[in-house]
Amino acid sequence: MKHTEKTYRSAKWNRSRFHFMNMPKKMQILLFTSLVLTLSACDRDEVFEKEQYKNVFALISGSGNVSSKYHFLGSETVGYISASLGGTTSTTKDIDVILVEDSYFIDEYNKINFDVEKTKYVLPLPKENYNIDSYKFSIPAGKVSGRLPVRINPDGLSPDRKYAFALRVESYSSYEVNPEKSYVIYNVEIKNRWAEGGGKTTYNMNAKLTEVGASYELQMPGTKVVQPISYNQVRILAGSEKETDKYAVLLTVNDENKVTVSSYKNVEVTQRDDDSYYSNIFFIEDDGFNTYKTFRLKYEYKSGSKTYEVREELRLQFNQDEENEEYEQLNG
Repeated sequence: MKHTEKTYRSAKWNRSRFHFMNMPKKMQILLFTSLVLTLSACDRDEVFEKEQYKNVFALISGSGNVSSKYHFLGSETVGYISASLGGTTSTTKDIDVILVEDSYFIDEYNKINFDVEKTKYVLPLPKENYNIDSYKFSIPAGKVSGRLPVRINPDGLSPDRKYAFALRVESYSSYEVNPEKSYVIYNVEIKNRWAEGGGKTTYNMNAKLTEVGASYELQMPGTKVVQPISYNQVRILAGSEKETDKYAVLLTVNDENKVTVSSYKNVEVTQRDDDSYYSNIFFIEDDGFNTYKTFRLKYEYKSGSKTYEVREELRLQFNQDEENEEYEQLNG
């Protein structure tokens, strides 16, 4: 008797079904599980193959979607909100992106990171300190990045607080955006020639302190934080004091690098110009091995009923070539 192909397949299926049904129960379960896993793996491979070719863009930022950039006091400089594009295939269309400001993300960042410690909150950057000419930018077809320029003027910002503005993607013309990287908090960091904001600049200190009218002299080796205030001003604490509100001293450096010592807020301070070594001057020192930013200062300040005389040298090792390059980049 001649079997057709259909009859043959049917017979083969019946024999397979007969063998399967007569297998032990455990063996049936193992075979069924193996079949399901194989099919699932095939599905995953197919999804992965599709995903790896997808073109998805994201706003570039670090932890917490924060992008921190330094801006020099005393001038307007340009920062950028940047976007990058992923995917293994090249795009064939421009991606036109429109951003919008949204302070919600700053509020959420503060709640998550600082809770009730409101003195640590990131403050909204005042409108007079930045300008965005257009909220639209593009990632051109075939390219993997695009950016939006932001003009920043940091004058007047306190080195003791953080300032930021937040932007999110409002719309885009093609492809996809990564929802987790669809917003950015742009944090403005301030600096000048002598220091960076946020207490990040610490000079080595070699100082001598004398109570006026007393016979002793106290040697004070250690370190001192220097904070930027304006393009030619920095703030330090008098002597070895710790309270900024009471004992902050302002150092103003002129074009000849002469330093004027004055009160920042509440301390009573008097500059002394009677010492040829501690002559209230700033200079760059090269000892043949390293290069240092150096202040030599002499002043008196009052603490309670006592007056103290301070002679101090502050030094910070730095790389002059790297600093010059950074300044040129930030100032275009």
